[in-house]
Amino acid sequence: MAEDLKLTPGLSREQTYKELIPQIEALVCNENDLVANLANIAAALKESFGFLWIGFYIVKEDELVLGPFQGPVACTRIKKGKGVCGTAWMEKRSIIVPDVDQFPGHIACSSQSKSEIVLPVYKHEEVSLILDLDSDRLNDFSEIDEQYLMELIRIVERKIV
Repeated sequence: MAEDLKLTPGLSREQTYKELIPQIEALVCNENDLVANLANIAAALKESFGFLWIGFYIVKEDELVLGPFQGPVACTRIKKGKGVCGTAWMEKRSIIVPDVDQFPGHIACSSQSKSEIVLPVYKHEEVSLILDLDSDRLNDFSEIDEQYLMELIRIVERKIV
């Protein structure tokens, strides 16, 4: 069965999220394999917005391990508290970075990355995954992205409980 996103061309970013999120929810609702769902979510976000890099890091013991993603080759392992992803994990909060060169300790997996948004995904009140989006444009993420990506995170959290 082919799965195609149906998005209206020329919409604002917020309107695109409003069309996309219900489609992602429908895509993952009958699939219980976490890796398959994360892969499709990353692909749907990449296809819809064209960001440089979109992916998930999975908490495994004392580090984040690269999971499904779309984009250039990525860092495979990140320690807690290191870079934007490790900081979001340690502080259990979303982080929007308008200019990655200004973030203390930023890990440059790709020199093309200019801005980033990172959101934790919880299982039983502990961070179990990190959703990471990188853009090749400065200041490309806002509270609009955070708001709608949090909706997406809730869908993922319902699948991993």
